[in-house]
Amino acid sequence: MDTLGFLLTGFSVAATPLNLALAALGAVVGTMVGVLPGLGPVNAVAMLVPVVFALGLPPESSMILMASIYIGSEYGGRISAILINVPGEASAVMTALEGYPLSRQGKAGIALSLSAWTSFVGSMLATVGIVIAAPVLSRWALAFGPVEYVALMVFAFASLAGLLSDQPVKALLAVGIGLALSTVGIDPNSGVFRYTFDMPNLIDGIQFATIVIGLFAISELLLLYESHRAGIPTKVERMGRSLFNLAEMRLTNMATLRGSVIGFFIGLLPGAGGTVGSVLAYSTEKRIVERQDPAGARFGRGDLRGLASVEAANNSASNSNFIPMLTLGIPSSGTTAIMLGVLTLYNITPGPVLFTSQPELVWGLIASLFIGNVMLLAMNIPFVGLFARMLSVPAWTLVPFIVVVSAVGVYSGKSAGFDLVLMVVVGVIAWWLRKLSVPMAPLILGFVLGKILEQNLRRALSLSAGEVSILWSSWIAVVLWSAAALMLVMPMVFARLRRSSAPLAIDARLPQE
Repeated sequence: MDTLGFLLTGFSVAATPLNLALAALGAVVGTMVGVLPGLGPVNAVAMLVPVVFALGLPPESSMILMASIYIGSEYGGRISAILINVPGEASAVMTALEGYPLSRQGKAGIALSLSAWTSFVGSMLATVGIVIAAPVLSRWALAFGPVEYVALMVFAFASLAGLLSDQPVKALLAVGIGLALSTVGIDPNSGVFRYTFDMPNLIDGIQFATIVIGLFAISELLLLYESHRAGIPTKVERMGRSLFNLAEMRLTNMATLRGSVIGFFIGLLPGAGGTVGSVLAYSTEKRIVERQDPAGARFGRGDLRGLASVEAANNSASNSNFIPMLTLGIPSSGTTAIMLGVLTLYNITPGPVLFTSQPELVWGLIASLFIGNVMLLAMNIPFVGLFARMLSVPAWTLVPFIVVVSAVGVYSGKSAGFDLVLMVVVGVIAWWLRKLSVPMAPLILGFVLGKILEQNLRRALSLSAGEVSILWSSWIAVVLWSAAALMLVMPMVFARLRRSSAPLAIDARLPQE
């Protein structure tokens, strides 16, 4: 079956009444999550993990729901950034640079509708790119054995350490903690109890839901309590004209296209995402516009081209992030790491074989991205005023809801009070690590991929009777080991280059009222 045939199969999966309803629900929840600063898609998806199992959802439906929340949060993050200068998501920081000045000028409606359109264009172009690029990369599946998988796992860890954190050592520490947690329980080969401390509840290992909710939801609640954020100060400017016109669309067409392309290729890098893509797109567009039209450039004061490039880039990157996740089993963020963890709970091995072993799941997810983006466009333009009213909701009102959902979700797994205690302990440790700027995405990645790494490492060493040199015996493994080393070295090289050369003068501070 060719790519078009697989895509049609995917649409037959995504267009079922259940999956359409889940995509619509995910789009609404994702937009609300994006609007409210501090919540984030990773917390929403983490709390959904036990729910999807309690409801008995099939794996493709679970993935569609979580992906819809993920991409919906990118749409929603721009609303608070434009209206009140408070980005709902990290990738929306650059949106505030141009969106908030437009709002102050009485053009909030134009900025919101245009950003929804450019987000849609960037997302759709990236999804088309997934259809073209993903099958090509998936053809490597047959070339991957235990040796290649070990190198691939190490490359995944190095990618997140090098790209998700300004301090790679802390990211590697987080990976190590995740790997250590993945070894708790019975050794699958020898049957020996490992790190159970004579606690029967740890014999089967630590629940994925317990780890994920503790790491993200509970630690976020502790940070919320610590900072005493009783609410989000809002002063929404008048909306003005609610829809952009054709002249404004023509003005931003090339900026949207350039931002989409930049975001797509940035999203292919494991560990990169919408934040990196939006920064590069904004700086690129600023250079081009100031060179071509120095008199008409209004960057930092409300330039529609800057807004369009940023929104297209961060949504394009967020969609193309699914390529390394689907083809290599390398998550690009905390949210996609949780999605990979959910696959392992369904006894599905993430990685290059996914396209051949689970084509309905993969192509159903890709098709749902097309459907979800259409839903988000149709929802975001007419109902943007409704979402804007959510900015007046005090953040503390979310606390009881998050606590109850988290506790019920974790308890439903084994019906054991021990898991609730462990969830709180993990949350307190995660809160402390986050205060030390230790990233959580590499930790959850180490926990998710730890068992896969251990199994393939043992298989590889059994084939060579314990000879370690087998780990770099194939050209694919050599390439992946080299790429992993490069990912770890790059941050140090770039830091030295920044110190030795004058940086580009871009004022990345958010405009103040």
